[in-house]
Amino acid sequence: MNKRQTRLFAIASTAIAALVFIGMTIDSHRQFPKLTNAQNITPAVRSGQDVWHKYNCINCHTLFGEGAYYAPDLTKITQLRGEQYLQAYMKDPSQFYDEQRHRRLMPKQNLSDEEIKNLIAFLDWIGKVDNQGWPPRPILVTGATIPGTDMTAGQQADTSGQKDAGQLPPGARPQSGNENPIALGERLFRSATPACNACHSIAPGVNMAGPSLAGVASRAEKLIASPDYKGKAKDAAGYIRESITNPSAHIVPGAMYSANGVSFMPNTYGKDLKPEQIDHLAAYLATLK
Repeated sequence: MNKRQTRLFAIASTAIAALVFIGMTIDSHRQFPKLTNAQNITPAVRSGQDVWHKYNCINCHTLFGEGAYYAPDLTKITQLRGEQYLQAYMKDPSQFYDEQRHRRLMPKQNLSDEEIKNLIAFLDWIGKVDNQGWPPRPILVTGATIPGTDMTAGQQADTSGQKDAGQLPPGARPQSGNENPIALGERLFRSATPACNACHSIAPGVNMAGPSLAGVASRAEKLIASPDYKGKAKDAAGYIRESITNPSAHIVPGAMYSANGVSFMPNTYGKDLKPEQIDHLAAYLATLK
């Protein structure tokens, strides 16, 4: 190939590459409305975006993997947690933390009910954007060593050894009458005997000694409506309570978490936990969409 041919080849290659790039750009812009659910951008969503920026949420959290890495990625948070959980969490994050155990705490921003409602609407719109699977995996808080939990292995061993059912880990705040039941249930999830998070993750697809509880509320609704269900619960909330107090009431066919019709999950929670503790635990699990 002589110099003239080389020059023509370079020009033609550049032109073809430019045309391909322009075509892909036009095609991407053509799909943006569909991929981003532009038709669902309501005034509440726009107001929620303003709340997100007003309180500098991106200084700690990420959306689509972009932002700071001090706290979890919130891209799909509304697909994992129900609105009740998010409302309670944003209203007073301190109820969901033990300051003596957690290295980082979300500050209480004193958001109004309207701001919380709009922020959830914004996050729900974000969660329904077709992000083509990005980020490829959940972004965990730095220091978390057990997927789906906020405890290290050593801390988990400490709480799983509590002698009194429902007793909080050493140094945890005592319960007060005005604490949110969902927050109490999440705390109990980590501190009951044995600790629920010793066997269950709340991260999607992360199965431990027991199955992941991510999406347990949605699965419960489908199971209750299925003719294969063998338990006595009438609704999803009842199924969650039944799974806590009588785990062998319904055995999922083919699951590896039972043998001879008996669940591997301890059947002692119904006796060891107080009725209100079971209510709190069930309220928390019902938020896992």
